[in-house]
Amino acid sequence: MDGTTALIEATGLRKSFGSLEAVRGIDIRVERGQVVGFLGPNGAGKSTSMRMLSGYIEPDAGSIRIAGIDLAAEPLRAKRNLGYLAEGAPAYGDMRVEDFLVFVARTRGYRGTEIRQRVDHAIARVHLEPCRGQRIETLSKGYKRRTGIAQALLHDPPVLILDEPTDGLDPNQKFEVRQLVRELGKTRAIVLSTHILEEVEAVCTRAIIIDKGTTVFDGTPKELEARAPASVISNRLDHVFRELTARRPGASVRGKA
Repeated sequence: MDGTTALIEATGLRKSFGSLEAVRGIDIRVERGQVVGFLGPNGAGKSTSMRMLSGYIEPDAGSIRIAGIDLAAEPLRAKRNLGYLAEGAPAYGDMRVEDFLVFVARTRGYRGTEIRQRVDHAIARVHLEPCRGQRIETLSKGYKRRTGIAQALLHDPPVLILDEPTDGLDPNQKFEVRQLVRELGKTRAIVLSTHILEEVEAVCTRAIIIDKGTTVFDGTPKELEARAPASVISNRLDHVFRELTARRPGASVRGKA
């Protein structure tokens, strides 16, 4: 890193649920123009970390700054700079796409003509025009994800937290959502949680892998792939991922980034 101000800066995040230590001291720093893939096996602490970054749950220890604002000290001010897509893109299924986005705009504090401007811009941004009058429960998974991303973008935040945005989508839908994330990442800081390794190559400028609540890799996709031995010809990222997530708790590997 070059020392410029990060839009996301989390230090020493820890979270336990009873006797379970879900996250055990994770650091995350993301600057404008970066799309960071956040990976790990099931139970690694990915979703817990994402929920802490979004302000949905509080860490037991550590600090989070969004666009330079302390999330714990000034949660509302910090969240004005943050858009969050929760896992599965939950929404009110009986609402129509446009009505749902109007509801979100009002919740965000917009009034009058600004509501229409914000909704129209979000719909155009994620190409939802064909189904703006359709009920959310009738949408394909791909369009449900687009609706979720539209609500996250409604207030034009510089930071996006996307939890499994392509999970369960068919190849065409994955391509469309990944293309959208790449475009959005040019002007924002994005953390994208995924368990799909090909997503790192397709979308991300950096990858963070966690296992058992700790960071085991932080570097570029090329640095991640380079860790595979020359004898591994295919599925090189899969090989490295297995090696990293089989490490003892607390072991950490960082790339040059």
